[in-house]
Amino acid sequence: MALYEHIFIVRPDISPAQMEIKIEEMKTLIEEQGGKAGKTEYWGLRNLSYRINKSRKGHYALIDIDGEAAVINELDRIQRLSEDTIRHMTLRVEEHTEEPSAILSKKDDRRGRREPRRF
Repeated sequence: MALYEHIFIVRPDISPAQMEIKIEEMKTLIEEQGGKAGKTEYWGLRNLSYRINKSRKGHYALIDIDGEAAVINELDRIQRLSEDTIRHMTLRVEEHTEEPSAILSKKDDRRGRREPRRF
């Protein structure tokens, strides 16, 4: 089986709780197709680089997948049919890491340090 990272962006007018449900639905779909869903990350509501379908923001999520190409094809098909999904992308990777992604690491760095105000 091959290793993949699947990232998708969902329209901004759904709630974070609904986004968690969407992530669980994707994990269930992967497992029904014979793959294994690994680490999942919800990156939150983030600004888009450019407008997509009149939206300036979107909910981002990442899922690590261990599966065959048929699993990825079905996941791609479901994402294309979903009205909530703005964009999605699946990348083949050499290995999965248990560390948080660069996006989450950047958030933690910003929360941890606090610069003194200068007048």
